[in-house]
Amino acid sequence: MKIILDAMGGDHAPEATVLGASMAAQKFGSHITLVGRGEEILNVLRKNNIPNLPEGLEIANADDVVDMHDDPAQVIRKKKDSSMVVGLRMLAEEQGDAFVSAGSTGALLSGATLVVKRVKGVRRAAMGPAMPNKAGGKTVILDCGANAECTPEFLLQFGLMGSLHAKKSLGVEDPKVGLLNIGTEDSKGTPLQKEAYALLKAASDRGILNFVGNVEARDVPLGAVDVVVCDGFSGNVLLKSIEGTAMFMGSLMKRMFKKNIFTMIGYLFSKSGVKDLVKMLDYREIGGTQFLGIRKPVIKAHGSSDALAFCNAIRQAEAAAGSNVAAELEQGLAALTAQEETDNAE
Repeated sequence: MKIILDAMGGDHAPEATVLGASMAAQKFGSHITLVGRGEEILNVLRKNNIPNLPEGLEIANADDVVDMHDDPAQVIRKKKDSSMVVGLRMLAEEQGDAFVSAGSTGALLSGATLVVKRVKGVRRAAMGPAMPNKAGGKTVILDCGANAECTPEFLLQFGLMGSLHAKKSLGVEDPKVGLLNIGTEDSKGTPLQKEAYALLKAASDRGILNFVGNVEARDVPLGAVDVVVCDGFSGNVLLKSIEGTAMFMGSLMKRMFKKNIFTMIGYLFSKSGVKDLVKMLDYREIGGTQFLGIRKPVIKAHGSSDALAFCNAIRQAEAAAGSNVAAELEQGLAALTAQEETDNAE
């Protein structure tokens, strides 16, 4: 298995990408192609006292770089020799099994859609991060920002994509799918939620997925469902709210433990548990977010990723490449199409 890594994407590239790839090669035995400016990649290795290209790593030279201010719609045409576009093209041409980049989200989604292509039947690819929850598992939030405006049909497909992702990549036997709403009653929400509810319920009645109804935002981190379906605007607000709350609670805990000598002693006894909690909520441990609905795995790493984050993004890319979700997604979409045709006939 070979992972293609955009060596020039991210706030700390190419140092973080190169060191992260080196770490992944050492820890997981990964085979990685670093796409970017070859001399800069080699300079990072020399700077960190690594005289030769580590085993498992190779370089594919690309002289251009996608800037965060570049128009996503123009990147494929105007930056053909950029590390992002070259890497995506390599993936499409089966020179690798998955692609990882911390570059512009919009450019990466546009590039993945135009170069690697969507799974047959997918109307919009979506971002589906898996957030840890109170129940001890993870909840897939779909979509979390790729599609700010959606149709009910988009949300139906997100439910199917998220369900397959939770099953194949997270090991959930029968994922519970919920629709993000302002209440659990089926009469709640705007026309978008009401129409999406009807579509998801019909798909659930036919055994295509396991839809359990509406879910409120407060119940998402508690593990009420395995997949929460929403438009990209609402999903991004939900995701950032969870992240902000986690940061706030972490700062409160830190302040509490520093309050006096007794709380400091308490910290010593609970130190390992606190570290486990911090690690669980650390985006660097997660690695990145997969674009679901693309034919081959494309992983978006956080823009400020360090070496550890890239290492884990590579691990995540390997897991995604081995799950073969695309084939099952195409079958599921065919079933949804058949359902729509039956409903229209009736």
